[in-house]
Amino acid sequence: MPLIPEEPQIHESAQGPRATPASGRTAPTPRPVPGPRPAAPSRPGRPGPLRPTPPVQRAPRDVAAQPGPSAEAAPAASPASVTPQVQLIPASAEGALDAAEEAVDLLLDSGRAPGDVLVITTGEQHPWAAHELSFGEAPYWAQHDVGDDVFYADAAVADRAGRRPVVVVAVNGGPDTVATTALPLALARAAALLIVCGDPQQINAVLGAGV
Repeated sequence: MPLIPEEPQIHESAQGPRATPASGRTAPTPRPVPGPRPAAPSRPGRPGPLRPTPPVQRAPRDVAAQPGPSAEAAPAASPASVTPQVQLIPASAEGALDAAEEAVDLLLDSGRAPGDVLVITTGEQHPWAAHELSFGEAPYWAQHDVGDDVFYADAAVADRAGRRPVVVVAVNGGPDTVATTALPLALARAAALLIVCGDPQQINAVLGAGV
């Protein structure tokens, strides 16, 4: 009778960890309940799991508790103290406006917002500026204040324009004195990038040979 001793050798009840012979019993599988135990942090009654969360809240408090270094770093990061990058696009007085338009298109294609760009002309006004000024200066400058589109201004009134991330200057004619005053003004209005389209010798003479 070899079958009789084999029947009592069922290790399912005696050995719980062996879930392979007792494939029908799924009770051994839920035994690894230590997995759900990490979910216990959701229980507010246990201070142990809640300890990792206070450090996250303490981090901002520690930063706020140190106003000295943060306040000192703020002036260094202020936009007024950052020197904008200067790019020169060689162009004749007749082609400076077209070069400026191409520069604006490249800026917009690269992801710049239209409101980030200010275009200044030293000679003939940009057609957009001439058209908008035909309705009066009030609505013209109102569009500048909205700041949601590229704004075109003549060098004579560019000092009224505010700072923008990018300023494009088209040296498209006009007296040399206009460029002499417009280029430093444009440099002061540019927060990140200044693009000048015109005669390199004239531009370098005003802004410096390092341009």
